[in-house]
This record gives sequence, structure tokens and C-alpha cells, in this order.
Amino acid sequence: MTIASKVKMRINRSKRYVFARADFTDIAGYDQVGRELKKLVDTEYLLRIGYGLYTKARKNRITGNLMAASPAGADGVILEAIEKLGIDYTFDEFSQRSIDGDSLQIPASFQIITNNRFKRKIVVNNRAINAN
Repeated sequence: MTIASKVKMRINRSKRYVFARADFTDIAGYDQVGRELKKLVDTEYLLRIGYGLYTKARKNRITGNLMAASPAGADGVILEAIEKLGIDYTFDEFSQRSIDGDSLQIPASFQIITNNRFKRKIVVNNRAINAN
């Protein structure tokens, strides 16, 4: 079994949507895994959402553009990536009230506030989180 098929099989079998390059270190070396992930991005099987972070991708049926395959959308992918990196976060007041059920108003997008510093930019489609 080749490195490419092992990486692709692990992605297919996973219930997660966000992957880091470190998730595949038991398959091959750092550079080899990086090359295989780049090939999967080039073939539009994965989207690169940040340094060493990838998500499953699919084509939008209406526009034909590539988008995250997560049913939770861009916000769900960003939350999964933040949790994968071990970053503490909270939601802003209005988003939290909507999540708790205290408000009937639903925000257009959830505002995420990170509690500690990290130097990564995570971008999914047109949604981004960037903390310095």
C-alpha cells in the first residue's frame, strides 16, 4: 500500500473534518506527508485552511466552487481546528445567548474570542480567524 493510499484511506475513514500534518506521522516522514497532502489539495480532495491544517472538501452543487465538506459549515470547521490546536475560546455575548437559547435572534456568523495567544490564521472560504 502506498503512502498516498494510506493517507487517503485514513481521511475517508475518519469522522473528523479537520486534519493536521501531524496526524499522519506514523505513515511516513514529515516531508513525504506534506507532499501527499499537497497532491490532495491540488486534486481538490482537501482544502488547506491554515499552516499544517486541512479539511475535507467538496464542490458546491450550485456554484461549482470548492468548499468545506463539513455539515456545520465554515464555522464548524474553524471550531474543530481551534479545538484540535488546543486553543481556549469563548463566543461573544450575542452568539452565546443564541447558543444557550436565551435569545431567538440567530447571528449571521458566530464571533469567536480566543483566550490565549496563537499565531495562526485559519481561513475557510470567506470566514477567517486570526489572532496575534
